[in-house]
Amino acid sequence: MGEFDLIARYFTRAPRHAVLGVGDDCALLQPQPGMQWAVSSDMLVDGRHFLSTTPPAHLGHKALAVNLSDLAACGAKPVAFTLALALPQIDEAWLKGFSQGLWALADEHGCELVGGDTTQGPLNICITVFGEVPPGDAMLRQHAQAGDDIYVSGTVGDARLALEVFRGTLSLDAPHFEAARIRMEQPTPRVALGQALRGVANAAIDISDGLVGDLGHILQRSKLGAVLTTDWVADSAAISPALQTLPLNRRLDMALAGGDDYELLFTAAPDQADAVQDAANASGVSVTCIGRITANAGLQVLDAHGVAMSRRFASFDHFAR
Repeated sequence: MGEFDLIARYFTRAPRHAVLGVGDDCALLQPQPGMQWAVSSDMLVDGRHFLSTTPPAHLGHKALAVNLSDLAACGAKPVAFTLALALPQIDEAWLKGFSQGLWALADEHGCELVGGDTTQGPLNICITVFGEVPPGDAMLRQHAQAGDDIYVSGTVGDARLALEVFRGTLSLDAPHFEAARIRMEQPTPRVALGQALRGVANAAIDISDGLVGDLGHILQRSKLGAVLTTDWVADSAAISPALQTLPLNRRLDMALAGGDDYELLFTAAPDQADAVQDAANASGVSVTCIGRITANAGLQVLDAHGVAMSRRFASFDHFAR
């Protein structure tokens, strides 16, 4: 099988929304009248972003999910994506599983593949997504306001928990491990929640490198500070039953610095609390208030007694030594 046979068999469908999809030098897209494009790219590298044991269908799902999560953080509706794929060799069983996982999530969100590239090399997956958002409605990191409440969607820390089990530093019973592994290998992009929060939340980011580190990006862009509570790590909707099996200190590490959660971290004015809950209910995902934005720069992490903690929670950095 050659490169173009591979593309035709596993990654070509008739365009549904695009003016022109796979098969030419460029795809042609036309946004809906009055909409802006939201565009984001993410790369997944074998051994860096996923384990070699990851089932190909899970990997196809995750490759698109981490990109859709970026659209969710801006409140954008997914429209299309491109796929650049480097493969060590053509493995039809792997390609079948990968494409099935990719298509399943794409179909769930009405997002179509419109182009890309394939080449031979170390396994590397790069997707660029295109979404639509009304002008002025995108939730941006720079729009947090002093006094905003800080929220997180879903649960955090599960992906790191699964990774530590794979590394052999922790053990879990089979049901808890399987639940954590699914969160690691098949994250759920909070696309519906992101769109429901338009006009409600001020700033947002998706959690990829760790909650504390990603919150830091909001604080840096908004030139503000924050007070982060930790009582919710002891018992709240943001902590899964699997994570609750760990001692509190380990839970803190996983929840605040674990990364790979692909949940939404967002801020909203206190008088929007009911609207935040309505958005959560409408999208079928829980949200938990975990702190507030402050006018003074810097981040304080408080223990269960409200005392500032001296511990540092370092998030992932690809180039940190």
